[in-house]
Amino acid sequence: MNRIQVKTQAPYDVLIQRGILREAGQKIQKVKPHARLAVITDSNVAPIYLRRLLDSLENAGYRDVPSFTMQAGENTKSLESAGLLYQLLSQSKISRDCCLIALGGGVIGDLTGFVASTYLRGIAFIQIPTTLLAQVDSSVGGKTAINLPSGKNLVGTFWQPSLVLCDPDTLSTLPEEVFSDGIAETIKCGMIKDPLLFELLEKKDPQEKLEEIISRCICIKRDVVEADELDTGNRMLLNFGHTMGHAVENWMQYRQRHGQCVAVGIAMIIRAQVAAGTLPSLVLDRFLAVCQKYCLPTTCDAAWEDLFEICRQDKKNTTHGIRAILLREIGDSFIKTLPFAEFEGFIKGGEGR
Repeated sequence: MNRIQVKTQAPYDVLIQRGILREAGQKIQKVKPHARLAVITDSNVAPIYLRRLLDSLENAGYRDVPSFTMQAGENTKSLESAGLLYQLLSQSKISRDCCLIALGGGVIGDLTGFVASTYLRGIAFIQIPTTLLAQVDSSVGGKTAINLPSGKNLVGTFWQPSLVLCDPDTLSTLPEEVFSDGIAETIKCGMIKDPLLFELLEKKDPQEKLEEIISRCICIKRDVVEADELDTGNRMLLNFGHTMGHAVENWMQYRQRHGQCVAVGIAMIIRAQVAAGTLPSLVLDRFLAVCQKYCLPTTCDAAWEDLFEICRQDKKNTTHGIRAILLREIGDSFIKTLPFAEFEGFIKGGEGR
C-alpha cells in the first residue's frame, strides 16, 4: 500500500492500494471510529460498488448506514442537488459528529464535499474516488464546488477530507472514454511539473503503471496544495488548460467530459504560445501525439466570442484580467495575468495551428 500524507491545516492520508475498497471499513475505523456514516454515490457507481462498501462498513462495526444515490452526470453538481441532499441528511438525522463518504467520480466528490462543508456549518467527509480523474486530481486538495448556469465551479469551499482511499481496481470497470478522460489530468500534471511522468504517458501503457501514475499525480498535487492551500498563488498552476477547458464544457452544456475539454483548453494555450514564439513547436507536436494516443480531442467548434464571454466568469480572474497558466517547457509552468483583451488576442493568435 502506498500512503501519501497531505499536511494541510487539517492533515489526512491518501491510501493507494488495489482492493482497498473491501478494507474501507477498517481504514475508516482508524480515523472515524465512533462516527455515524452516510454514503453518497451515483447511479453508475451504486450498482457496482455500493454493496461492497456497505458490507465492508458493516464488517467493521458500522450500523444503519444510509446511502443516497444521485443521478450520474455533471448536471448533478448543482444547487438543486445540494438542496436535495441537505433535506435527505436532515431527514436521516445526520448530526455534527457524522461523516459523509463520497463514493464515485469527481462530480460526487465535489458535491459531497460541498454539502459536508456547509451542512450544519461543516461535518467530516471521506473520499473514495472510483474514476482515474478523481483519483489523480479532484479527491485530493479540499476544493469543493457546484456549478452555476453561467460557469463551472463558481460556488464552492475549501474543505479537506478526513481520508482518501484510492482503489485502482475500480478503474477496470470504466468505459474507455472515461479512463481517457482521467488521462487528460495526468497529462496536465506531467506538463506543469513532471516531464518524466509526461514521457511515461507517451511511451508506456498506463494500465501497467497505474499505481505509479496515481501516486506521482497525487504527490504533485500534495506539494502544491501544502504550499498554497487556499489557491491564492501557485496552486493555480493545477488549472493549466482549465480556463478555456471550463469554457468549452459550459458551451457544450456538459455533454463533453471534463478531461476532454481540458485537453482542448491545453491545446489552445500551447498553440497560442507556439504562435507567440514562447514555446517550441515540438511541445505542441508531443502534446498532440499523446492526445491522439488516448483519443482526446484538441479542437472544438465553438465561436471564439462565445468562449471568451464564458472565460470572463472564470474563478481565477481578477477585475483586470485572466490569470493564464503558461509553460516554459514541459514540466515547467508559471502564472501570468493578462488583460482580457490581451488574453483574447493571445488565444486567437494560435488559431489554425
